[in-house]
Amino acid sequence: MRKLLLPALLCCFVCPARADNANDMARLAEATLKTYHAADRATYLDNLFRMQFVAGRYADSARTIELMHEPVRNKQYGMLALALVRQRGAHVSFADAFAGQFRAMVRPMDDKTSALVLRLFNVSPTGGLSLLINQTALKRDLSTARRGHDTTAIIRAYQIEQSYRMIAPLVTALVAEEDARRYIVTRDIQVKTPDGAIVCALVVRPRDAKRRPTLMEFSIYADVMSATSEALRSASNGYAGVAGFSRGKLCSPGEAVPYEHDGADADTLIDWIARQPWSDGRVGLFGASYDGFTAWAALKHKPAAVKAIMTAVAAAPGIDVPTEGGVTLSFSYYWPFYVTGNKTLDGWAFDDHARWNKLDRDWYKSGRPYVDLEKFDRGPNPIWDRWIAHPDYDAYWQATIPYGREFAAIDIPVLMTTGYYDGGEIGALYYFAEHHRHRPDAEQYLVIGPYTHATGNRGTVDVLGETQRVLSGYTLDPAALQDFGALRYQWFDHIFKGTPKPTLLANKVNFEVMGANIWRHAPSLSAMAPEKITFHLDRNSLTDGPVKSHAIVQTIDLTDRSDADRVPVGGDTIDTKIDLWNCIEFVSKPFDKPVELDGAFAGRLEFEINKRDFDFAVQLYELTKDGKYVSLSWYITRASYARDRTHRHFFVPGVPQTIDFTATRLIARRFAAGSRLVAVIGLLRQPDEDINFGTGKPVRFESAADAGRPLSVRWSSSSTLTIPVRLSS
Repeated sequence: MRKLLLPALLCCFVCPARADNANDMARLAEATLKTYHAADRATYLDNLFRMQFVAGRYADSARTIELMHEPVRNKQYGMLALALVRQRGAHVSFADAFAGQFRAMVRPMDDKTSALVLRLFNVSPTGGLSLLINQTALKRDLSTARRGHDTTAIIRAYQIEQSYRMIAPLVTALVAEEDARRYIVTRDIQVKTPDGAIVCALVVRPRDAKRRPTLMEFSIYADVMSATSEALRSASNGYAGVAGFSRGKLCSPGEAVPYEHDGADADTLIDWIARQPWSDGRVGLFGASYDGFTAWAALKHKPAAVKAIMTAVAAAPGIDVPTEGGVTLSFSYYWPFYVTGNKTLDGWAFDDHARWNKLDRDWYKSGRPYVDLEKFDRGPNPIWDRWIAHPDYDAYWQATIPYGREFAAIDIPVLMTTGYYDGGEIGALYYFAEHHRHRPDAEQYLVIGPYTHATGNRGTVDVLGETQRVLSGYTLDPAALQDFGALRYQWFDHIFKGTPKPTLLANKVNFEVMGANIWRHAPSLSAMAPEKITFHLDRNSLTDGPVKSHAIVQTIDLTDRSDADRVPVGGDTIDTKIDLWNCIEFVSKPFDKPVELDGAFAGRLEFEINKRDFDFAVQLYELTKDGKYVSLSWYITRASYARDRTHRHFFVPGVPQTIDFTATRLIARRFAAGSRLVAVIGLLRQPDEDINFGTGKPVRFESAADAGRPLSVRWSSSSTLTIPVRLSS
């Protein structure tokens, strides 16, 4: 009887589900330490120091961190652990102990190391899209870990959340003290634009009087903590670091309006920089996502002082936001609340997922026009109203970034990074392709690999300084583990200081081949693969030879809302299932030897429809011998925009039609022998996008009342998908 009771009694003390306070967690960590082991030394040490910390063994935890021999990673935890040791031994307050330990550890560091370490203290109650440690997200991660009942994962999540809960009230003043000791930091600089507006900026400079080049980031994301951190890093690398902000943000009066003024305002700030006594007249621009857009927007105005740019996952308004292929994406509805709701950022609004999910669902179930979306929310959304009034790539969007022949005037070196799984990859590739098309001799470089919107910006080093080795089920090749922050300064040092060009930039297109653990280099996007395979859509097969003429019929009732609460299956980069709702799957024969898919797939779709327009997507997967689906690439479009994004070309119902396209995303993946290629064609109707009912009216004004009969598409077996491949490596 006693033997039966012991496990139950033990669980009362260490069961993960019941470890909901500091004492419970300490007992859980202590018990776990007795049996913990891991074959990989780095993994073992990483988990060990966290268990020691949670168990209250702070000195042991600090010593374990030092065994990891990493100059930056986990320094915040080592500092905290030693502060707790100091508090116990010196009988001082925690605030005094932490301040003393902070100064003792940070002051001896060189500028570059300290700039990286201080980023680990960029902690905020909310996150949004800023590169901050988001305390709300840390709490959410802990709750998720508790539901999983993995003791090691729970201890890890608890240690991180607890650590930042302890240090958050203290670090702002300490970081500011250290910044002021090393640099000249000037905030709330007001620069007047030619049209009378004000642009707000901050400048961080080394304390010497040397004139030096400037690296500038211009952003609507008015997060002073993150912006200062980036400017400090530039200063630590020997530059003047400048952060400029969209008009209407921080010390700029008036209201913020995304996209419309940023190019001209960034140009004004660049001119101001070039005239400052601390500037040598040369400026480099960098930034990710929106801030990548602002760099390109500035180039539209031909600023003479700009000598190079580096953009990451750069947005291209009118190309990939607020639409993709002409299909309006509903995340663009709530993003304006985040960036224009106040003088900084409204992270609470951005993270209010329940509100936005309910909005999408309620609108979707109503069947009302997309223009009525805001009527299901709390009030007007004038910025979104303006955007959806311009569904074409018209003069409104063309005015925001270089357009057409304007790319030919860009004669400076350009470096871009993005990822195969970056939602904004379309924008980055648009800039690259248009620059190459209009100026073939341009010195431009693209770096792309298995990265998301976040990792396509910073690389595989996250905001906590940890290396991210797994992408939603896919373990990255060692070659793909890159620090794009470090690449930034290698790039600008090459431009401004004459150091060697980064070795990764061996040609214009530099891409990591998933599954092969290698980087390849090509002179253009079209040269990524030397060969092509063309497949026909043959019933449910992809056939690489002639097929008999027939039609594959696909039908969807555009008024059906029975899927409003449907949870899609699959979705990870590697998964055992894929979502085939409103889709047709086509599968090839197994490849008899390894083959690489390198580049953008293309298609020639021949079809008849019973409406004037429709929206569709084509997705590619690898199906491995053991039944795993690997997500590769996808293409989404409103069919009427497939030929020309500047205006719609409607179809005649019942008449044979053809669409030729090239996917707006790249992939590089080595298939093992025995793998198959899978193509999925889907007709679009979902809550987080506008719905094209095919009448020919502006889609934003169409409703379920306009749907008429179900949409029917008859795909011809003459339709083809062409895949760029490397058959021998």
